[in-house]
Amino acid sequence: MDHREDRAPRQYKATKGFTKKGLIMVYTGEGKGKTTAAVGTALRALGHGYKVAIVQFIKGKWKTGEEKALKMFRGQCDVFVLGDGFTWETGGLERDVETARKAWIKCCDLLSDQEHQLVILDEINNVIDYNFLDAQEVIRQLKEKPPFKHVLLTGRGAPQALMDMADLVTRMTCVKHPFDKGIKAQPGIDY
Repeated sequence: MDHREDRAPRQYKATKGFTKKGLIMVYTGEGKGKTTAAVGTALRALGHGYKVAIVQFIKGKWKTGEEKALKMFRGQCDVFVLGDGFTWETGGLERDVETARKAWIKCCDLLSDQEHQLVILDEINNVIDYNFLDAQEVIRQLKEKPPFKHVLLTGRGAPQALMDMADLVTRMTCVKHPFDKGIKAQPGIDY
């Protein structure tokens, strides 16, 4: 007979009442995995027949694995890579703000349409944190989205006001990272 202690949950507390709504989700923090988790959510949504849109802020020059893979879902998943790259490659604040504004205009169209059930705003938290976009403007637009549209915002530095209004917030924590040992970002793993 096994004498191990049973630590598994054996009771389930069901919720009273159920509300269906479009969720606002935030993946933030210093740890790796925010975009990866968002792409996982996109795949789950695609599996249920949702139409998905992804706007990538910041990323622009790198040809990412997620962009390549999601192109296989043409017609069901729209990917818009609208960034100019990392801020140390872009040419300054004025251009970064202009690029962010153009991407934000696309986001507003996607947030208000009736076509997409999930909209992912990848790295938008960084753009807000860098002061390229106003957090209150983003929050106002999120409050005006159709009631059943899901929105997922990723990136480091999510403002507290955004986290407060979100339905779900996940903070990624870095415990260890290969970059700290001089290992460069690798295709298929990091991008």
